[in-house]
Amino acid sequence: MDHAQTDRLKTLLLAIALAGLVTGLGLHFSGRTDLAQTAWFAGVVPVLAALVVEIIRSLARGEVGLDIVAALSMSAALTFAETLAAAVVAVMYSGGTFLESFAEGRARREMRDLLSRVPRTATRHRNGGLEEVALDDIAPGDRLLIRQGDIVPVDGRIASAAAFVDTSALTGESLPVRLDRGSEAMSGSTNAGDAFDIEATREAKDSTYAGIVRLVEAAQASKAPMARLADRWSLGFLAVTVAIAFAAWWFTGDPIRAVAVLVVATPCPLILAVPVALVAGLSRAAHFGVLVKGAKPLEAMARIRTLILDKTGTLTDGRPQIVSIDSHDGMGADDILRYAAALDQASKHPVAQAIVAAARDRGLTLPIPEDVAEIPGEGVIGFIDGRQVIVGGDGFVAGRVGRLSGDHPELAAGSVMVAVAVEGRLAAHLVMSDPLREGAAEMLASLRQQGVARILLATGDRAEVAARVTEGLGLDGIRAGLTPDEKVLLVLTEHKNGPVMMVGDGVNDAPALAAADVGVAMGARGAAASAEAADVVLLVDRVDRIAPGIEIARRSRRIALESVVAGISLSVLGMIAAAFGYLTPVQGALLQEAIDVAVILNALRALRISPAGLTAPQTRIEGVPA
Repeated sequence: MDHAQTDRLKTLLLAIALAGLVTGLGLHFSGRTDLAQTAWFAGVVPVLAALVVEIIRSLARGEVGLDIVAALSMSAALTFAETLAAAVVAVMYSGGTFLESFAEGRARREMRDLLSRVPRTATRHRNGGLEEVALDDIAPGDRLLIRQGDIVPVDGRIASAAAFVDTSALTGESLPVRLDRGSEAMSGSTNAGDAFDIEATREAKDSTYAGIVRLVEAAQASKAPMARLADRWSLGFLAVTVAIAFAAWWFTGDPIRAVAVLVVATPCPLILAVPVALVAGLSRAAHFGVLVKGAKPLEAMARIRTLILDKTGTLTDGRPQIVSIDSHDGMGADDILRYAAALDQASKHPVAQAIVAAARDRGLTLPIPEDVAEIPGEGVIGFIDGRQVIVGGDGFVAGRVGRLSGDHPELAAGSVMVAVAVEGRLAAHLVMSDPLREGAAEMLASLRQQGVARILLATGDRAEVAARVTEGLGLDGIRAGLTPDEKVLLVLTEHKNGPVMMVGDGVNDAPALAAADVGVAMGARGAAASAEAADVVLLVDRVDRIAPGIEIARRSRRIALESVVAGISLSVLGMIAAAFGYLTPVQGALLQEAIDVAVILNALRALRISPAGLTAPQTRIEGVPA
């Protein structure tokens, strides 16, 4: 039976129970007590029958739940002619399951929004015209038209001059972002500006959004250890309930007291609080671009004691950026960058693409290079505006212009130097490095405050490079020169200090992500292998979302525990009061109903969790359509 059918059945049972209760009350107050008893009985039987069927199914799966207490309370009330109490319990139980469906429905809303955004078709350029094609027919290299308001159907590169896309459904970023020609567009984002073209880089089934959908479906089907712990607690609660009910009957000789105890004990706090709070936490994390693959990793996130970070692409941006432009013949920095970037448009080397991106960030117009020749791993030669330009390593360029290499200051560890020559003369050196991600220091400080005791760096890079990049961060250790196997060994070794979270973005990180208690992948542009191996995927390319993700996990878990402890404590106090004769079965049923509603409302507080630092308003991007 699917979710929709289950929800309809729960609604029908609640309607029958309510109809029986209300009709019976009307008959009772009009003096027709015999018919009132019949109406209450008729409202209880369908709910009890459905409950018995569910209990049998659970026992067949080897699960013993607290539904047995609800069945016992209704059966005992009917047996001893407490039909009004039985009717109230029936409304309470069916109402509780209905509230559970409603609460989980609200909690899953953001996840359902993700699923509902999957487009079915796309508009493809073909033979000078446009055609509507099914999503599965799109192949890498196809040029697609994305109209205003359309959802990007597959991963691709912007093929127009610029595009404005809204990624809020995926990343929680409230404002559209500008993407220039050649920038990567994530499937599932929405065109917030004029129509633009993309060139597909993946098939639909391999694109980011399809992976997100698979992760969401898996998350919805998961069950957390805390939920399983609640199931184990339920056995103890069942034993306590039966013991108190039996003792009340044995010592007083009054079976109605036993009925009252059973009615008060109907254990909705344990049944409902944990799943509602944790699913609400999953939904809230997804809203901020932190996709957790289920309740189990969400709960594990709440207990993290050690964080291990990869360097390149995780703690650092992973894309070289220009640190300085050292001119040698008086040419201006913008002119040097314009020549170098214009020529590097012909290369796919990461350093070349970083130079192109830096020029576009400065608003420079880049002409088309001509007569380009690229020597792989060395550099590029070509003509820009009729002038010969050479861009590449210092030795490569120096050899082409007839001068000795090494005519520059010594580089800092981890930096890269690119030489630029124009018309046979060395024009400049560009010094580039992979910078620390913005907000990394603040994120680490926030994690310390949340109880993460150890933070380590694990990298395959040289020790001196790792030390320079992380200077001042206050890490507890740097492990450099590691192979993928050694990263796994580090994760396993750190288990002795408590649950371990590993964060990475490359294929080489996938084994360590799988070995950690919680593996986190930089999913926005990280390797597919790492995203598949991870328990958590950051949909926005910002490592500082780890701290809000952990905060949401911890607060969701705390809310679930609060709900369980408060609900069960109140239920036990009610049972004791009923055993001593202070509560009738009807009063006990009404009390338990109030407890159930309070517990569910408390669990739903997880939907309003606002992580520190993510609530401030953002500045609108100039030129973005409102």
